[in-house]
Amino acid sequence: MIAKIATEMAADRLFDYNVPPELESRIRLGQRVRVPFGSREVTGYVMELATATELPPPSPKHRASLQVERQLDLFAPPAPSPASPSPAPSSCASQFCAAPETAPSPAPQFCAAPETARLKSLRSIEDDVPFFSETLLRLSRWMAEYFYSPVEKVLKCILPASVRNPTVHEKQQLYVEAVAQEKITEKLTARQTEILEGIRRVGGGWLSALPHEFSCSEQLLKTLAEKGAVTIEKVQRRRDPLARRKVLPTQPLPLMPEQAAALRQIVGMLDTPAERKPVLLFGVTGSGKTEIYLQAIAHVLERGEGAIVMVPEIALTPQTVQRFASRFGNRIAVLHSALGDGERFDEWHRIRTGEAQVVVGPRSAVFAPVQRLGLIVVDEEHEPSYKQEDAPRYHGRDVAVMRAHLEGCCVVLGSATPSMESWRNVAIGKYAVAKLTERVQGRPMPSVRVVDMRLETARTGHAQIFSEELLEALKLRLERGEQSILFLNRRGYSTSLTCPRCGYTAECDQCSVSYTYHKADDCLRCHICGAWKRIPQCCPECGDPAFRFAGFGTQRAESALSKCFPSARVLRMDADVTSRKHSHDELLSIFRSGRADILIGTQMIAKGLDFPNVTLVGVLLADTSLSMPDFRASERSYQLLAQVSGRAGRAELPGEVIIQTYNPEHPAVSAAAGDDGFEPFASSELAERAKGGYPPYAHLTCVTLKGADEERLQLASEAFEKALRECAAPYGDKVRISEALPAALAKAKGLFRYQILLFAPTTRAITAVIRAAMARRGTTRSAGGISIEIDIDALAVG
Repeated sequence: MIAKIATEMAADRLFDYNVPPELESRIRLGQRVRVPFGSREVTGYVMELATATELPPPSPKHRASLQVERQLDLFAPPAPSPASPSPAPSSCASQFCAAPETAPSPAPQFCAAPETARLKSLRSIEDDVPFFSETLLRLSRWMAEYFYSPVEKVLKCILPASVRNPTVHEKQQLYVEAVAQEKITEKLTARQTEILEGIRRVGGGWLSALPHEFSCSEQLLKTLAEKGAVTIEKVQRRRDPLARRKVLPTQPLPLMPEQAAALRQIVGMLDTPAERKPVLLFGVTGSGKTEIYLQAIAHVLERGEGAIVMVPEIALTPQTVQRFASRFGNRIAVLHSALGDGERFDEWHRIRTGEAQVVVGPRSAVFAPVQRLGLIVVDEEHEPSYKQEDAPRYHGRDVAVMRAHLEGCCVVLGSATPSMESWRNVAIGKYAVAKLTERVQGRPMPSVRVVDMRLETARTGHAQIFSEELLEALKLRLERGEQSILFLNRRGYSTSLTCPRCGYTAECDQCSVSYTYHKADDCLRCHICGAWKRIPQCCPECGDPAFRFAGFGTQRAESALSKCFPSARVLRMDADVTSRKHSHDELLSIFRSGRADILIGTQMIAKGLDFPNVTLVGVLLADTSLSMPDFRASERSYQLLAQVSGRAGRAELPGEVIIQTYNPEHPAVSAAAGDDGFEPFASSELAERAKGGYPPYAHLTCVTLKGADEERLQLASEAFEKALRECAAPYGDKVRISEALPAALAKAKGLFRYQILLFAPTTRAITAVIRAAMARRGTTRSAGGISIEIDIDALAVG
């Protein structure tokens, strides 16, 4: 028997090993094993089992010729093998995507039996229970192919680092339990009897906690054990991320007619596999999408299946977990990066063993090893934070759609402002849609006012943080005892430090961005690389000491707010104050309990949060995302404005939204402030995208080349662009390639950056062109001081 192993070495290929006869009965797909690799021993995972080994891979030049020969066939739908799944709904809305984008691997060429004898053998099987199910293995192969990433990196992404780390284990502690009275033979003192009765009353407890609970010493408990009155044994103690939280049980809420219809549609998809397709739950903010998720999951649990609930931000996890734990109790598990290694280890193994059936977490939760997965929910599916920034650069929503297809389960994508890709998929019939047009209990949507800050600047003679209208509205809420949220998508105190005399701006030496001033620690910080420096005494260029801070961020807005309303309790929530463990939960708990009047923050407060007493939302600078050099700027601006507006008036009290902007005529601002809703905006936006051939009417891949030598990088980028054009020639105009140019962020972390954009109807065409270009030139992902990053279905360009 031959095992094909993905090792921890980033070799971007599988290695064949003999399976010793004594291990053949134990070996399974997905198991973790130890194998010899060169002169050392490494960890690997069993990806395939075969009876013969393959020939060595072709040379780079031969591989390039094979790719070019296959290029012309890539637009034809691949013929599925008998074992292949039926076509999956593509995440792309392109009219060309008639078949799933799962390029079939070339047929393996097997060696004769004598070659097998020369293979090295597996050393050991580390775990009898596989770490990866067969479905997750198939998903990893698809991700590696689709997102153009080594399979080893994909496996590391799927399996949490704490689970892979051999130093992280189950936590064991001493547990004290009372023995039946009739089994106690030795006489106890009055104090010992009192403690024993206390232990019986509480049902036992940890040796480390009982002395505090009963005001006794550990030695007294050990004496009870010596007398046979209690047992003290080592048992596993779960590191519970919800241990700090009080969870009160809740019951399903009555549904409005639209909610009931949406739930019936989702349940119908669950119960009718032949008609199953992704469901876009398109509902205005406050329309009760979460209650639909809860009742759909309850239906899944009744069938003996599990569910995954994905949220875009860690900030949303505490509130979401609270609601799901209140409904499903100990069947909930939490997975996110803010957990400690031990907590994440324990939660992952609870899921793996079936102890937890419902998983809540950000994008990485899509890989949770849920047994008999029945439903995946992607809340706020439009959010760009579902896109992984580092390799493998996957999109959590798209991986959820593919995993649901491979598992044969249902996926629900929820949003009040869907992505253009998902909306297009609805239009062409790839996704079903369930609409919620009203808020629960018929509550009205908040009224929206747009304030032209150009007029405010003309009136006062200088730029303002708060308009007069917003200040009046804040004052009214403070008098009524109501709460307000202020949204500003810039952190720090001031966005730049400039010299009014010569125009010098303090910029980071390692990045092509200006420093941001942070008043809390009185220094300049780069938000790209994290570098910092003290404020200079005078201008380095002209020596003028009259430096001036320009722009404003959340710190400055907080300071100004405290001066305008000295008695107001102001809370700030941004990346500068949420780095500590549980900080998100603590800040939101303070605001939810009414111990703060005004919450000011960045986009982490813009979606998903539900505070009944919030009646005012103020957007301090709506122009922040409008000026981005990105074709998605209008879509993202509309989504942010609509989402943050939805935080107001979610209970009995009516809500109001005030949007401050220097560009009130912009379509995104007008749409967010109008009564027409999402659909007219989406129709206009899609029409513009179709004219330019942008996603969702094509797939976009961003190739970024980085290097410390700018001149050498430019030459390498132009050479790679030429190679791409040569390899794309067989496609004609179906693959479009941009010129190699400096990125919008031309330098970051000491490296210069060039970018090349590729557009095509399918990603299979793009990846084939890239593979052929790299093989033809003998290029690797990192060589000669130049590294290449490939971002398939890129969301951000720059």
